[in-house]
Amino acid sequence: MALAGCLAALSTVPSAAGAVSGEDDTLGGGVAGRVLAHGLAKEKLKLKAKGRTDVIVSTVTIEPGGSTGWHYHVGQLLAVVTSGTLTRTLQDCSVEVSPAGSAFIEHAGAGHRHVGRNLGTEPVVLYLTYLLPQGSPLAVDVEAPPCADLPSE
Repeated sequence: MALAGCLAALSTVPSAAGAVSGEDDTLGGGVAGRVLAHGLAKEKLKLKAKGRTDVIVSTVTIEPGGSTGWHYHVGQLLAVVTSGTLTRTLQDCSVEVSPAGSAFIEHAGAGHRHVGRNLGTEPVVLYLTYLLPQGSPLAVDVEAPPCADLPSE
């Protein structure tokens, strides 16, 4: 709820809402802000958290040819791709490709295992916001699903 409140508050500040260039933007009254990442989600985003929740913001870089290995998240995660193209293979072995400038949610639970790969020639840079039950790890490593033709990493 706190995250939703903060996001709602930011959406009412014209300077913050319009600042997508990534440059420093003075909001007024001794307050300054900087957009770290901007992405467009192609579908409706719905974030949920129950109970005490660790909200963690991080960046992840996947070098060309790199892979996250098969894993899942105990809580939801909001991702913004700021450079490169991320290719994710999901639990059902469907593939989602997310180029720079896109945003998506990774759902929680072992039924949502996936692997992220950089099949391109430039680094993939992700800005991630995790909503995790307090004390949970960022990710849990798992085996590839039976339908995957990729070796478990």
